[in-house]
Amino acid sequence: MSRDIDYGKLMHAAMRGLIKTVLGDVARNGLPGSHHFFITFDTGAPGVEIADWLSDRYPDEMTIVMQHWFENLEVGDEGFAITLNFGDAPEPLYVPYKAIKTFVDPSVEFGLRFESSPEDDLDDEDFDLSSEDDEETEPVQQRDAEVVSLDKFRK
Repeated sequence: MSRDIDYGKLMHAAMRGLIKTVLGDVARNGLPGSHHFFITFDTGAPGVEIADWLSDRYPDEMTIVMQHWFENLEVGDEGFAITLNFGDAPEPLYVPYKAIKTFVDPSVEFGLRFESSPEDDLDDEDFDLSSEDDEETEPVQQRDAEVVSLDKFRK
C-alpha cells in the first residue's frame, strides 16, 4: 500500500518549531540587537487565552508586538505565554503555535505566513514517517502544493 508524504503539514510543523526555538532563545537571553516580532494569531483558536476585553475587540485575529516591553515569556511545547502592555495595563496572553497566522521579524526582513484550512490541523500522529507499513492505513488525499510567500513582509 502506498501513501503520500504531506509536505505542507511537515513544513508548517517545521516553521512552528522554528518559532518555538526563536522564542525560547528570547526567553533565556532577551531580544538581541534590533530584533522584534509581529505575531498575528487567531483569537478564536482552541487554547488561546486572552482577556475578555481583548477577544471582544479582536474577535478574529490579533497582532502583538514583542519589542521594548514584555515580561513573563514562557515557551512550552504547544505554545507560549507572555505578558504585554496594553495602554499601561499589563495583560497575560497564551498563544498556541497552531493559532499563529504570521510571524515577522522586520529588522531582518524575515517572515512566515501559515495558510491552512480546518483539515490541516496538526497532530503528532500526522508526522510518523517510520517505514513500518500498516495495511489498514487509508491513503492520504493528495492536494495541491502550498507556496509560502515572504514578499509581503519585505521592506
